[in-house]
Amino acid sequence: MSAAGSRLGNEVTGGAPADGRSPMAYLLHALNQPLTGLQCALELSLVGPRTPEQYIGAMRDGLELTARMRILVEAIRELVDAEQNGLTETEVVSLHDLLEQTTNELQPIAEAKNASIRLHSDTPLSVRAERNRLAAVVFRFMDAALSSTAWGSALRLTAASDRGHVCISASWLDGTESPEHSPLSKQELGLLIAQAGWKRAGAEWVSERSGNTQTIKIRLPLATSSHEFHHNDLQTR
Repeated sequence: MSAAGSRLGNEVTGGAPADGRSPMAYLLHALNQPLTGLQCALELSLVGPRTPEQYIGAMRDGLELTARMRILVEAIRELVDAEQNGLTETEVVSLHDLLEQTTNELQPIAEAKNASIRLHSDTPLSVRAERNRLAAVVFRFMDAALSSTAWGSALRLTAASDRGHVCISASWLDGTESPEHSPLSKQELGLLIAQAGWKRAGAEWVSERSGNTQTIKIRLPLATSSHEFHHNDLQTR
């Protein structure tokens, strides 16, 4: 990897933000890093005479950083588009059905990487939401998690009701490259966008990591419950 790529890899340590920043703030911060790297690469290329090989190296660095910026801008645009599209009429939706449907849709992808999706869900887990939007969030979330799951291992999901809320827990052995070699991967961007989607649906999101095991916990009100959340309850589950 180029020097610029290595610098960026050391600055970005992936996944959904664990420091309280919103996904948008996290993406904007991540965008600033390759932008600064590109500026430095261009400035260095103008400092005194350089060999053709050095100019070529600077161009390669610039193209690499530009490609990363383009990916980040596309993710930002997706978040902005989702936020600008106001909610239409909500309805009572079975989250169990959405999880089961998405599991079936992703089975071919899981089989292609010799992995499995193990879903244990109460039924019906009724929530109030815009069905199509919530279905898209569930798919985005599970697809990103499965893409991160190590070859031959399992993506484990549980969904259960608890004191007027739906509690979803997803855990997997992370098989993506380390942040030093793959900063802000496609899977990590997918999780960031999924996190924003869950929050727009009124959910809480907690991300935990122990070694190579990634765990995401999501908590949102049942259709008949109050929309009050208990963040400390989620963290201690």
